[in-house]
Formats: sequence, structure tokens, C-alpha cells
Amino acid sequence: MRVLFTCHAERTHFLMLAPLAWALRTAGHEVRFAVQPKLVDEVTRAGLTAVPVGGDLDLWTILNRVGIWLGGKQAGWPAPYDAAESRPEDVTWEHLHDGYANLAIRWHKTSNVPMIPDLVAFARAWKPDLVVWEPLTQAGSIAAKACGAAHARLLVGADVYGITRDHYLRLKGQRPPGERADPLADWLGSYARKYGGEYTEDMATGHFTIDSLPRSLSVGANLHNVHMRHVQYGGPAVVPRWLWDEPERPRVAITMGLTVTDRTDGYPFNVAEVLDALSDLDVEVVGTITDEHKAKLPAIPDNARLVPYVPLAALLPTCAVAVHHAGVGTLATTAMHGVPQLTLPWDVDQPALSNRLVAQGAGLSTHATAATGASVRASVVRLLAEPSFTERARALRAEMLDLPTPNQLVPRLEELTAKYRADG
Repeated sequence: MRVLFTCHAERTHFLMLAPLAWALRTAGHEVRFAVQPKLVDEVTRAGLTAVPVGGDLDLWTILNRVGIWLGGKQAGWPAPYDAAESRPEDVTWEHLHDGYANLAIRWHKTSNVPMIPDLVAFARAWKPDLVVWEPLTQAGSIAAKACGAAHARLLVGADVYGITRDHYLRLKGQRPPGERADPLADWLGSYARKYGGEYTEDMATGHFTIDSLPRSLSVGANLHNVHMRHVQYGGPAVVPRWLWDEPERPRVAITMGLTVTDRTDGYPFNVAEVLDALSDLDVEVVGTITDEHKAKLPAIPDNARLVPYVPLAALLPTCAVAVHHAGVGTLATTAMHGVPQLTLPWDVDQPALSNRLVAQGAGLSTHATAATGASVRASVVRLLAEPSFTERARALRAEMLDLPTPNQLVPRLEELTAKYRADG
């Protein structure tokens, strides 16, 4: 079959999709990635085939333009998606409706509309059987509707979009017939009609959803969810010589992910203070710190090795503890290696994922804006000293290993594609 992937020009989102694309390709299926021109080189570096669509838009610039700031000390989900972290009884119709109408649709229009004409044109020309899109790229569902393909969302974190939609549909059903306005359905429906169809709810959340987190960590909606084992891919990587040998002391990794390195002006906690607090422990600290930020540090402790980048899949098997931001890729990769984790979340779905990790017992968490050298040191000492964290980390690894790999999931995707295709 033919499978079309699409995502915004956000490198970390593409990296989450690439392993499944390769699984489909090695199973004999044709695969294309329809992306903005600025992401084409990233796709081709992964050995996949790119199709440029639309113009270049920067997702973070768009978020700032429409009044959303994700990151730093002003973290949090914008309305209506903040409802995903609320109890059902606390969610109101007015909050959801106003959030969709005043901000979310503006956000989605700004980021998706420039991609839609080219994406639909290519989908109609190439005729994919399945379209896979990440939750911010609703253009994928519009293209699938226009060409009659089955389509699926591949999550790149907690499914706040699906959870919010669950809330909205529940409250919408309780409204009088004349008071059920639905800005998201209206927007997506306008494109469905433009290309000869009508709105159906799958345009908002996919025919089905692919989740690369195990159920103990997953923050998902009441949808047709298919779980898949996380396979780490970080782009081109080289294993340094110092990683060939076993560490002489327990190794503690500190990494705050690619986004904070690429997109922000600094780290959400005091790196120098944390390194100093760990300096008297009998451990080796490996921190992924950019050269620019490294140059600003007043001193580097003798037990710390700071590098701009190191492949997580090579580093984590050598570690006793990992300290990170709870980005879904880093959290899942750490879990795959059975390493106890200290998460320092600061925005979007990181707090929710951290809460799941703590509840599972494989780690501890402190909000990054509240983290101090002393608090990080105390947590690292606990993670090293208390066997329960290692035991639960190994249990989490076993849970992840029970999930089908991307390659093992392919036959299920073939079945679902046949089920949901317009002519299936």
C-alpha cells in the first residue's frame, strides 16, 4: 500500500514518526513524507522520500503570533487544551467553546492552511491508502478526506487534543439543539466541503491513534488507540570513544532535550547550581550542554563531562540515573533502558507525563522552575540508593518490551487501513 506521512517543520516531531515510516518501507510499502521545504533535508537524511508542500512556517513563531507561548516560566497549555488536565466536572462548555473559537482555530489555521492546497493536490495525484499525521497537522486529515484514504494520528506526547475533544463532545451533547456550535468541526468541515465531502469526527482525531507510550505512561483519549513500542531515533549520530568503556563510577545523565537547545535562550533551571550540588557525589555526570551555554558556566566540576550532543541510545545503557525534561522521546528512551529518572518538567505535556512516571514508581519529579541544586542532589541520591526505583524502572522496560515494535505493528496497520478506507 501507499502511506503518506505529514507533519509540521518541527524536527522533534519528525523524529517520532521516522521509525514507523521505515517499518512500513521495509515491509514493502511505498512511503512519502509531505513536509514544508525547510524539513526536506531532515527527511532525506533519514533515508526517506520527501515531498515539499506549502511554504516555510516556523511553529514557534506561529505560537507567538497567535498569543501562545509554550516554554520557559510562562508554561502551560492554551485554552481549550488546558482542559485536558482538569477533572471532567471542572470543565465548562463556555471555556472550551471560547478556547476553540478565539485561539485554537486561529492557531490551527495559521499553521495548517498554507500546507493544505499542495498536500491535497499531492494526495489526489499519488492516491495514498493511509495518511499518518501528528496531532498538530490537521491538514493530514483534510487531505485524507479529499482522496478517500484511511488516516491515523501518531502522537508526539500526551493526547491533550483528543482528551479536549472528548470533553467537548460530551458537553455538546448536553446542550439544546440550537446551542451546539462547534468551531473545530466548522473549520475542518469547510475544507471537507471544498474538496467534495462532509465533516466527520475522524477529521479531528483520526480514524485511529498510534501511541508510542505504554498504558502506564500514556495520557490518552477515549478513542481507537493502538499502542506501539517506542524506537529512539535522533537523526545522524556518532558514538564517541569515551562511551566504549564501562564507567568507573555510577553515571548520571543530564539532558533537557533538543527543543530547549534549539529554541530557547536558556535552561529552565540553574545548570551551574545543579552541577555544583552534584560535584561531591561519587558519580560521573554527563550533561548535554551547548558550547554556548558551557562557555557561560563559572566552573565545571571535576566529575562532570559536558558535551553538546551524544546519542541517547548509546549513553543511557551506561547510566544509573537520568535527569531530563520529560519530553516524550527522552522519557520513553530512558524507560526502554530501565533507568530510574528524575524529571524536571516545565511546559506542555511534560508535567502530565512526569506524574504518570512518578505514579508508576520509576522516578521522581520536580517542576523545573522549582528545581534547585539541593533538590536535584537529594533526588539523585534517592534514585541511586533506593532499590525500588530500579525495580520499577525495569518493570517499566518490560511493559514497553511487551508492545509491538513498529515492524510488528505493520500488519495491524494494513488491517485498519483496509477497514477505514473510503472504498475498503
